Amino acid sequence: MSFTRDKLEELRDILELAEEPAGEIGIAKRKAKGIPSARERARMLLDVGSFIEMGALMRQPGSGSAMYGDGVVTGRGFIDGRPVVVIAHDQTVHGGSVGEMFGRKVAAAMEFAQENACPVVAINDSGGARIQDAVASLAWYALMCRRQEDLSGFVPQVAIMLGKCAAGSVYGPVNMDVLVATDKSYMFVTGPEVIKAVTGEVVSAEELGGAAVQAANGTVHHVAPDEKAAFDWVRDYLGYLPSSCLEQPPVVNPGLEPETTDHDRELDTIIPDSDKVGYDMHEILLRIFDDGAFHEIAADTAQNLITGFARVDGRSVGVVANQPQVLGGALDAQCSDKATHFIRLCDAYGLPLIFVVDTPGVLPGVEEERNGVIKRGGRFFRSVIEATVPIVTIVTRKAYGGGYAVMGCKQLGADISLAWPTARIAVMGAESMVGIIGRKQLESTPADQRVAVRAQMIDFYNATIATPWIAAERGYIDAVIEPSQTRLEIRKALRLLRDKGAIKKHNPRKHSLFPV
Repeated sequence: MSFTRDKLEELRDILELAEEPAGEIGIAKRKAKGIPSARERARMLLDVGSFIEMGALMRQPGSGSAMYGDGVVTGRGFIDGRPVVVIAHDQTVHGGSVGEMFGRKVAAAMEFAQENACPVVAINDSGGARIQDAVASLAWYALMCRRQEDLSGFVPQVAIMLGKCAAGSVYGPVNMDVLVATDKSYMFVTGPEVIKAVTGEVVSAEELGGAAVQAANGTVHHVAPDEKAAFDWVRDYLGYLPSSCLEQPPVVNPGLEPETTDHDRELDTIIPDSDKVGYDMHEILLRIFDDGAFHEIAADTAQNLITGFARVDGRSVGVVANQPQVLGGALDAQCSDKATHFIRLCDAYGLPLIFVVDTPGVLPGVEEERNGVIKRGGRFFRSVIEATVPIVTIVTRKAYGGGYAVMGCKQLGADISLAWPTARIAVMGAESMVGIIGRKQLESTPADQRVAVRAQMIDFYNATIATPWIAAERGYIDAVIEPSQTRLEIRKALRLLRDKGAIKKHNPRKHSLFPV
């Protein structure tokens, strides 16, 4: 009895030490920064009382001073009752840097996620590779990356950046599906000190890789004001996704509002009378999906294109929509990257895609050509072509040129393509047409009549060429619908397409070649 009691006391002492491996020094360090512990962060993310730690007593062998945990907390729990694996860096132990046991713990957690087909959330706050561990640290970085690739597209992977993420530690988060950050965090490969020493450039950490900068670059998909808001965003995000590609996402409140509502009827007057007047595409999105709920992804980059999750009849969908308020909804190189990532994300986890189209086409300009709009736009095209999920397209107004094609046109892969009567589907807009086709006629027109003749040509083009009727007559769209019917028409379309599956065609190739 005494023997057992002694062992229990020893266990309790060890677990107490493992809970705070850096002791009072670590607690004081966190208190000075005003941040919670790695375990507290995991518990904040997960359902109350559901966190179960794995590997709490792991530490570097052969060293009497080695601390439990080795700089990372790993475990499992639940979000909205569904299993999730959590990895949280502990910056009080070796600055949260990666050593051998750190790597082994993360690898074991990822293997658990793969074997049990559940999402992985990594809470990042790391100094990078552990210098004193030399090649062992680098080797485990590589081994962790291999396991990430095994999980990619199989289970959702989310990275949350809290505080510092530097050097090699940036490649783990950027290879996960989405990256969320708090506004005071930052990430970069080489820090300000190294840059100054090598190139002589002087830059602050915030200017170099602050969350706002990385969000504008498209590296970070959401910036939250604090840690709780970041965790809440991730919980909502995972609520739209299945636990793995083997499952379907949760169905939430199906069957709501089965008839046309006053909210729907507001769409009949939402498009401005003038093509030159913009409107907020969010106002349309709020009216065509369940409960007006929309979970936006990458809102701080390429704002001429909106991407995010919604629900149709209780089921998750991915939405890609032009934003007329920014660049008139024109497509550019940066929004092509944004769309490509999002489309492939939805396709990986079986979420249908809804395209809502109002674009004058591809943004012209020398800078765009230098930015690789051809190659990056080509990836946008390929992502739509390769998608095997149901695709429904709604053209609300402009669908010109390459914008018509890449924004989910029927010929590129849409299953059902619909248009509003306000739609303008053509190679180019009327003003551009006049500048090319009508130039000679205008030059031969008396100067005092040119403005009137030009206006007549524009009106004629809009009335006879840039209309949805020609596309409907030739079968390039399936129907022209009243705007107020859009929500219900999307619902009908997705019910029809619910059992759509990828047809496996024999092809001897190893893989296609992506424009990179």
